[in-house]
Amino acid sequence: MTAPLAAPGHMSVDYEQRVDFDRLRRHRLGRARAALDASGCGAFLLFDFYNIRYTTSTWIGGALGDKMTRYALLTRGGEPRLWDFGSAARHHRLHSPWLAPDHCHAGMLGLRGAIAPSAGLMRAAVREIKGLLEDAGLAGEPVGVDLVEPPFLFEMERQGLRVTDAQQHMLDAREIKSPDEIMLLTQAAAMVDGVYQDVLEALKPGVRENEIVALVNQRLYARGSDQVEAVNAVSGERCNPHPHNFSDRLIRPGDQAFFDIIHSYNGYRTCYYRTFAVGTSTASQRDAYARAREWMDRAIAAVKPGVGTDEIARLWPAATEFGFEDEMAAFGLQFGHGLGLGLHERPVISRLNSPREPLELKPGMVFALETYCPADDGFSAARIEEEVVVTEDGARVLTLFPADDLVVANAY
Repeated sequence: MTAPLAAPGHMSVDYEQRVDFDRLRRHRLGRARAALDASGCGAFLLFDFYNIRYTTSTWIGGALGDKMTRYALLTRGGEPRLWDFGSAARHHRLHSPWLAPDHCHAGMLGLRGAIAPSAGLMRAAVREIKGLLEDAGLAGEPVGVDLVEPPFLFEMERQGLRVTDAQQHMLDAREIKSPDEIMLLTQAAAMVDGVYQDVLEALKPGVRENEIVALVNQRLYARGSDQVEAVNAVSGERCNPHPHNFSDRLIRPGDQAFFDIIHSYNGYRTCYYRTFAVGTSTASQRDAYARAREWMDRAIAAVKPGVGTDEIARLWPAATEFGFEDEMAAFGLQFGHGLGLGLHERPVISRLNSPREPLELKPGMVFALETYCPADDGFSAARIEEEVVVTEDGARVLTLFPADDLVVANAY
């Protein structure tokens, strides 16, 4: 229980067992197929970037991922099909041999309305999908869709397709991580371990929040990150209330400062907060940090298979106990969320939702736990986040940069 989870080098080698990507692809597609079989649908039509990667093991630049133009079709008993930017589809045919070459199609639906639906691209796409379902003997079966633009949904209905929700089933599939997924999540966290050392050394009066964000981006991309999704950098009087962003504020002596580093390695994400004091710390800052750490340790100690997410949520203070009017207003401060290809997967743990609809923790779940404590000086605050994997013996922590006590950066 004291040894860290494996985070080997990023290269494939012949002398160590590292990530087995063929096994990873088989695992993910197998779970997606099982979810489809259990859903009562004839097929899943997937637009969610993470579901597409989960089922097809393809990825293109993040800027294209939110344009609602890439999509994948998984039919009951069939192999996945993918529609992508034309040159990317050609690349998949050459370099993604786990996909049938004739299942990688050029596709374009309109770039979130930039090409109007009246151009007919959506109409043609739905006609093609309907024909494939008929060829597979699935005509009349429900089609599960995870995310969809309204005009595309209307076109599916106009052409007689019966649409249901696939997102809940795909989140079920993605809930339990394989050993390869856990290793990738651990490697992603290890990259941030090292970046926090860089942040600690750079965190001095006169540096700006955005300069820390730039440093984090440079270090992560240099170390092999495939996407730095966001970096929160919050300092001084900006700490309370938490703004969930960064600015060009100059960091000053005595500031409390916290950061959240969200990036992915081979698609697998981190959400990893750490809090520092700059140069020196006050009793108020140290007390807030100690309380945030106590809430964190209490939650980690309770993580075991069979425990309900409601039991974890109740270990954290109610919203009214740290200055908020209700749980909606405080959502995301005392909080847990699944990690994988997506930043927010299952389980989501909070007092807002978990008491009403608890989930049972299972071995193989990976999630982040976040605590936040405002300081009694009225503007400082402590923010801590740890990523854990549920094992038969309890929680194993992936995030290893020291956080037991408030770390003072470049102490005077």
